[in-house]
This record gives sequence, C-alpha cells and structure tokens, in this order.
Amino acid sequence: MTETLCITGNTLRHMADVTIRELRNEGGEVVDRAARGERIIITRSGTPVAELQPLRPPLSADALLERARRLPPVDAVALREDIDELFPDDLDEMLGLS
Repeated sequence: MTETLCITGNTLRHMADVTIRELRNEGGEVVDRAARGERIIITRSGTPVAELQPLRPPLSADALLERARRLPPVDAVALREDIDELFPDDLDEMLGLS
C-alpha cells in the first residue's frame, strides 16, 4: 500500500493506493478506512482503475431548502432565449414531433 499526496478540489489530501490483491486479501480493512473518510485508489498492475471513497450522508430537507434559497434568481425569459439559440428552429420536425 502506498500513500500519495494529491490535490482534490481546494484541499490537500492523502490518497492511498491499494492493489487489487490487497483489496481482495484485506477488503474489510480497506472498506473500514474508506468509511472513516479516507479516499483510496485501487490499482491493477500499477495503473489506477477505481476510487473508493466514503458516501456522503443525504441532505435533510432543511439543508436542501437552504441551498435553494442561496441560488441566484433565474430570468425565465432570458433562459428560454438562450436555450432556443442552442437548437435549430425545426427541431420538432427533425425529431418527428410535429
């Protein structure tokens, strides 16, 4: 098992590399480490193939509402105009919807 220093987002974290063999032989321990918050890269023949990381707990309804309150207002007319610019005028016809 090796530890490498890497930048994830705006934070500096240690990520451990675990081989497929180590995962097979010490799977419970590796999963326990991930459950405690460690991010682990699974390697096959030295090549990273997967990442094991802890699940984030689901957000409560109050937390979701708070996030929604902090979103900037959306101008529906401007949004529709922007979307219309992305698609051809005959999109319905192209999709067989008209």
